[in-house]
Amino acid sequence: MLRPDFAKCQGLVPVIAQEATTGEVLMLAYMNEAAWDKTIETGEVHYYSRSRNTLWHKGGTSGHVQKVHTIRLDCDADTVLVQVTQVGGAACHTGRKSCFYREISGDDVRDCSPMVFDPKEVYGK
Repeated sequence: MLRPDFAKCQGLVPVIAQEATTGEVLMLAYMNEAAWDKTIETGEVHYYSRSRNTLWHKGGTSGHVQKVHTIRLDCDADTVLVQVTQVGGAACHTGRKSCFYREISGDDVRDCSPMVFDPKEVYGK
């Protein structure tokens, strides 16, 4: 099976999560080999949390899991594109649909991705 080149990237590869139906970019995170294997095995996206230094099942706490539609590797096999169905409508831990929710235009900054849930209610913080 084709796999990312984890050795070339010191064990982690960047992963772009994209909504399969709309093409909207939801987030960027990282995978190690264990996260890759778990994603392939379960059909739900798993990442590697650099801040917690552990495997992370996206949506494991919130219920907003990412169901895999397709997985693509770039030409160098060092970046992954995962096209997903974002269950619950929110990919971002801030409660927004996309982690890319701030749009900069000149001196203006505006929110461009809707709030889907209140993080205090979901995560208790």
